[in-house]
Parts: sequence; C-alpha cells; structure tokens
Amino acid sequence: MKIAYYPGCSLESTGIEYDLSNKAIAKKLGVELKEIPNWNCCGASPAHQADLVLPIALNARNLAIAEEDGLDVLAPCAACYNRMSAAIKTLKNDEEERQKINNIIGRDYKASNRVYNMVEFLYDKVGVDKISQQVQKKLSGLKVACYYGCLLVKPPELTQFDNSEYPQTMDEMVNALGATALEWAYKTECCGGGLAISRTDVVLKLSNDIFSYAQAIGADCLVTACPMCQLNLELRQPATEKEYGVKYNMPVFEISELIGLSFGFSAKELGIHKHFVNTKPLLEEKQLA
Repeated sequence: MKIAYYPGCSLESTGIEYDLSNKAIAKKLGVELKEIPNWNCCGASPAHQADLVLPIALNARNLAIAEEDGLDVLAPCAACYNRMSAAIKTLKNDEEERQKINNIIGRDYKASNRVYNMVEFLYDKVGVDKISQQVQKKLSGLKVACYYGCLLVKPPELTQFDNSEYPQTMDEMVNALGATALEWAYKTECCGGGLAISRTDVVLKLSNDIFSYAQAIGADCLVTACPMCQLNLELRQPATEKEYGVKYNMPVFEISELIGLSFGFSAKELGIHKHFVNTKPLLEEKQLA
C-alpha cells in the first residue's frame, strides 16, 4: 500500500517523534509513505484567519502534487488534515474557485484524491486486526485517556470522521494493543494550542481541565494524534502545575508511539526520549522501557 505523506512543519521540528514513530510502524505494516516532494506549509491557523484564498492555494498545491502521482494523502498533523479537508471540499464543489486556485498554483488540480488523518488511515485503510497481529509486547496495565482534540473530528461536515462528540476509533486501537482506553468526557475538548502565545492564561485553564479529569479517572497518560496538542499539553504542563498547585507529570503520547512500543520498537527508535515530560518512569513501571 502506498500513500503520499505530508509531514508538514511540525513533524520535522517539534513533533519529530511523531514522524519517527509513523515511519517505523508504517514499515512494519507494509505501508509505503511517499513524502510529497517539495511540499509547502499548509498555513495552519494563521493563513485562513488572514486570507480566504491563501490557505486553499497552499493546500491545493500539495494535494495536486500527490494527485499527479495518483495518490491519496496522509497528513498526520490534525491541523494540516483539517486545512487539506477544507481545501478539497471547496475545490470539489466550486468549479470557478478551482480554476482560480489552479491558476495561482500553476497546476491542474482536479480534487480527485482525499486526505486521511493518522487515526483514520490506520483504522480504515490498515485495520485494527492487522495492527493487533503485529503486536509483540502487549501494553498491559497501561491506562490511557484518548484525546482527539478539536481538529481531528470537527467540524463533522468537514472531517466526516468518527463521532464528532464521542469518537471511538483511537480507543479501539489502544485496546487492541493490550492497554485500557478509559471512558472520559474530555476527548474532543480544545487544549488551546492556537492560543499558546497570545493567551497563555486560557491555555493553562484548558490544560488543567484536561489533566485534572484524566488524573481523576486514573489515567497513566494521554494519547493523541496531533503534534500541536501533544506539544502544547506537555510543554505547558509545568506552568499548569505551578498555576493550579497540582502535580500531574503525565506523558502525552502520539498514537503511533504506543503502536510502535507494542510492535517491539524501543523508546529511542520511536523518538519517545524527546518528550518534554519524562516518559521513562511510566514505561519502566509498566515494563515497556
């Protein structure tokens, strides 16, 4: 199976562990990730807030390059996935806009391909059964709060993936690895990633809400599929603890990292040692180090 791979800006910098773990498990699952050559930034949050045309053009160019190879696109970053989904929907339904964008990017994009986020791709295209067949080390005893965030499943008319209020696909995969996905009410609550610089006070409040609930239900860790959520929740954790006089010390894994651990890859091979929250005590406690 081959799919165009769009790492985006995060996976080559602050989210490099996500990139490493994606590539490790893809190889194990027989998936060829063909990185989009000469890809450009998707524009993330700033572009679509500043201009209506720019974010569509940025994403159409990447999608067009993949389409020329006859490939769908895997965008592991939830923000990239969301922006690409928006571009595809617009260009499929508006011929005039598509021609305008094609003139801008200098390509004849037909909007014939689609974009997958990491959870959707693993669940729909690979399958939970195939993933479970590759498990060498069950993640027994690991209690996980699956955190989807807001851009992976919302808005539902755009993403059309899982249940937008109470998704289950990542939970099913976590359970298939031998871990326990806990039921909780903060699966799709925003972590405030887009406000990380401008409104740190809001981010700390949102982060504390998420971690306090996860801690209350007995979670050992969070698992997500978004480098922005992962970075925001781990990076701001010390400030959150100081602001609210609490102690969490709770790792936030990417779904591909947990899958990689169950496949027998070492934490170093998956880039887990790069986390801001020290994962070693938890992994040693659960005999996963």
